[in-house]
Amino acid sequence: MLTIGAFARASRLSPKALRLYDELGLVRPAVVDPVSGYRYYRTEQLERARLVAWLRRLGMPLARIKVICELDDDEAARSVAGYWRQVEAETRARGKLAAFLIDYLSGREVDMSALSVRYAVLSDRGQVRSSNQDTAYAGSHLFAVADGFGCASDARPASAVAIDALKRADAEVAAGDLLNVLEEAARGASTAVREMSGAGKDMGTTLTALLWSGSRLALVHVGDSRAYLLRDGELFQITHDHTHVQAMIEQGQLTPEEATSHPQRSLLLRAITGHPAPEFDLDLHQAEAGDRYLLCSDGLHTTVPPQALREVMTTATDPAVAVRQLVDRANSEGGPDNIACVVADLRTA
Repeated sequence: MLTIGAFARASRLSPKALRLYDELGLVRPAVVDPVSGYRYYRTEQLERARLVAWLRRLGMPLARIKVICELDDDEAARSVAGYWRQVEAETRARGKLAAFLIDYLSGREVDMSALSVRYAVLSDRGQVRSSNQDTAYAGSHLFAVADGFGCASDARPASAVAIDALKRADAEVAAGDLLNVLEEAARGASTAVREMSGAGKDMGTTLTALLWSGSRLALVHVGDSRAYLLRDGELFQITHDHTHVQAMIEQGQLTPEEATSHPQRSLLLRAITGHPAPEFDLDLHQAEAGDRYLLCSDGLHTTVPPQALREVMTTATDPAVAVRQLVDRANSEGGPDNIACVVADLRTA
């Protein structure tokens, strides 16, 4: 048996931390003296204690560490890998925000008239569904796509309610205010959907939107609609799907190819619903002349393969031609779902 002091030195955890981990059930002592209350540990407990110490150095929350400690080695490894991918994504997002703030505070903000935009929008019922619950919008500064669910066929879709509320942000905004304005508008959209749906009604919508000013774009996203950027001939997905299968991919339980036919591929982990407001992904992007953006619902990106999306985005010179070709491609593949898309081109003013 090791005393708490000896165990702390061997595991590189402080006695104070070990007492906390005992309370949380992370690392319990093997024996507690009934009179003195002094804790004793077995040598074989060192491996678990060291794992906890390593995970804490990664910055992992204690609740998640507790879950990982109960997994077998392979599952634990996949869970740590998924956590670290999330940390890296969040770090990149904070890095973009820091770069923006440095430029802004240094007086290097680009003139509002630096770029101009040309856009087109199209939504289609598809070949199977009896109604269209997808909504797309494009204005002088705002582009948005939403995919509603749970509404009766004769009711106004939640996607339309959300985007109508979001439209209030479609105005000229100083680059320094972009994120705040867009986040506030997204929360307004969430409130509008909640008020429409009422208690207990299982309806809601995804939401993906860009707000543009000068050479900056603010992005808000929740659900599995997507935003893509075509730059220098390469197509990049710039949103993260909030779905059950995406979480399984990140944990190593599914390959991207297997996810396309998984029975729960449409199960959302986050969306705007009648429940409290979701956690939105918020990001800032530096725009360049020649950039082309695509916002679309899953009726497009799950039906049309990535190489076909890139082909249309690369070859269709006009946004109106691009959205028409994209919808036609989805319908030619059976059009199993509603389709909504926006294509926006940024050009030198």
